[in-house]
Amino acid sequence: MKYSLSACLLLALSLTTGCKPAGSSNEASGKKKVAFVSNGVASFWTIAASGVKAAGEKFGVDAQTLMPTQGIVDQKRIIEDLLSKGIDGISVSPIDPANQTDILNTAAKRTKLITNDSDAPASERLVYIGMDNYKAGRLCGELVREAMPSGGSVMLYIGRLEQDNAKSRRQGCIDGMLGRSEDPKRFDPPNDVIEEAGFKILGTLTDNFDQAKAKANVEDTLSRYPEVGGLVGLFVYNPPLIMEVLSQANKLGQIKVVAFDEDDKTLKAIQEGHIHSTVVQNPYMYGYKSVEVLSELAKGNVSVIPANKMIDIPARQIRKADVDAFWADLKAKLGK
Repeated sequence: MKYSLSACLLLALSLTTGCKPAGSSNEASGKKKVAFVSNGVASFWTIAASGVKAAGEKFGVDAQTLMPTQGIVDQKRIIEDLLSKGIDGISVSPIDPANQTDILNTAAKRTKLITNDSDAPASERLVYIGMDNYKAGRLCGELVREAMPSGGSVMLYIGRLEQDNAKSRRQGCIDGMLGRSEDPKRFDPPNDVIEEAGFKILGTLTDNFDQAKAKANVEDTLSRYPEVGGLVGLFVYNPPLIMEVLSQANKLGQIKVVAFDEDDKTLKAIQEGHIHSTVVQNPYMYGYKSVEVLSELAKGNVSVIPANKMIDIPARQIRKADVDAFWADLKAKLGK
């Protein structure tokens, strides 16, 4: 898989925001060691890494962030390496939970294991920290209806659909856009064309975190579907790449765009009126809360785990009227 220079820089930044590399013991100070493992390299995870760093300092633990650059194989290697070095707790965003149960359960037997952002409910993880992705997807679908009150043709973009969060988010977006009843178990095949409620969903294009592929997907959409009226980017890097393609094609403002997550380029485009709105998570709090919970679990305090084994950090809709205040708060958390 190829990564852009910016992606590599993000990876470097993430690795430096943690306190120390895995295995660099703080035995003299008695600090516990915990790790936050993302599902890829993106600005979303750089925000999470800031939360990891802040919580490590607050709760007196050696906390680090690690981002796999080569998908599921790399994530498995990272987890195995952490276990071999005696990590006290891991928070992971599983790439393909259905096919990672073995490694997750191995980790759960040897350390305190929790999930963040994307869950693995069939595993032995202790708790999931994140949002209800189906409900967040519905928020995104509502924004599409708002941006396109007369309906029209829409294409969806997402990194991969193996992840629990991606499947739920995409389906929620579709159901919210089409005004359907809530049904988190519903699944529309990604290659199907769906025509309901005045909308024509042309399909869902994946890129497997390859940003060159993600950009090419948008270019292909404009070439194959000149009538397309709306583009929806469901992973953090999708909306900025949509903006790049539309700018190059001189189509800014001609096609409605609804986003997900809080990349700086996305927020700037909302300010400028090129993106209608976005649904934001709270990756900073994913990182912060993960370290807080792992710190308590390492002390033997299991009361931090709620009965439903989920710590809900709800999503929010951000429109042009909200973006300045939201961005100012985000910059403050990142120390900008």
